[in-house]
Amino acid sequence: MNSPIIARIKQGFTYLFGKFNHSWDLNIVAVLSHEEFELFCSMGRYDKIHSYQIFKRVKNSKILGKNHLYYKLALLHDCGKEEISLLRRVKKVLIGDKKVENHAILGFEKLKNINIELASLIRQHHDKTDDIFMSEFQILDSE
Repeated sequence: MNSPIIARIKQGFTYLFGKFNHSWDLNIVAVLSHEEFELFCSMGRYDKIHSYQIFKRVKNSKILGKNHLYYKLALLHDCGKEEISLLRRVKKVLIGDKKVENHAILGFEKLKNINIELASLIRQHHDKTDDIFMSEFQILDSE
């Protein structure tokens, strides 16, 4: 397991230099509905890369590996972030930022009329929980 500092450095490099590989779309459209895929496509480059990385971790997880709802959660959990700059992301880590911190609520709003079960998971993906599935997801999301 990476230290939080190493994880943040990797996130910064991915934000600056990461490339979204459109060949990943084949795996993504196999999981998401048409409307969900359109929402995924509207996400920023970094958030799509990050979400695809989480998707791969979820698929390889002993706890979540067969849970298709969590595949969707992995791909769309940050859909409420929209286009957030690196500076704003750093600010969020250092002192907090309401816009970034409210991304789960915004994601819920975007998805509630498409898939309410998924929207509810997005709404709570940063909340403290005793649910083993969400706890595992949170661990994978923070790596």
